[in-house]
Amino acid sequence: MDDTQNLTRLLVEWKQGNKGALDALTPVVYQELRRLAGSYLRRERPDHTLQPTALINEAYLRLVDQNTPQFQSRSHFFGVASQLMRQILVDHARAHRAAKRGGDGKKISLEDATVFSEERSEELLALDEALSRLAAFDERKAKVVEMRFFGGLSIDEVAQALEISVATVGRELRMAQAWLFRAMNGEATT
Repeated sequence: MDDTQNLTRLLVEWKQGNKGALDALTPVVYQELRRLAGSYLRRERPDHTLQPTALINEAYLRLVDQNTPQFQSRSHFFGVASQLMRQILVDHARAHRAAKRGGDGKKISLEDATVFSEERSEELLALDEALSRLAAFDERKAKVVEMRFFGGLSIDEVAQALEISVATVGRELRMAQAWLFRAMNGEATT
């Protein structure tokens, strides 16, 4: 049985109340979350304030702190994890902004906004606001971006999680990135 099938089986068993499945699931999921968080934060300077371990610990605690988990598959689980990581990063950026207050806005790209640091907390908040605006009229495009950039899922994994084709994920991602770039630079209207 491959890792994806094993992880899905453990998620289903956990959903059915098997606490032993959670014990078996923990090291597998934790290592994958560590890989995702590490790849996401690797582009950052070495002394930034949010370390991958803190990010995955918080995300993992939120994921397993559920009475009846509703995860249907590995992709669904990591899709939810990517959403939680986004929320954690945004909360961290908001706390940093509240502590510092001030600064002028500047034009940025989506890729620049997804790299987190103290200096980039404003960009992360702008990305979060733009993603929320995008989700208001096209939730799927927002989920594609969230899973890809915050969750570190591959295009194939995003397609599987959303039950759409790989080609559709590619189109949705390109369209969402273009819209987000315009929105973050004050050009998008819808």
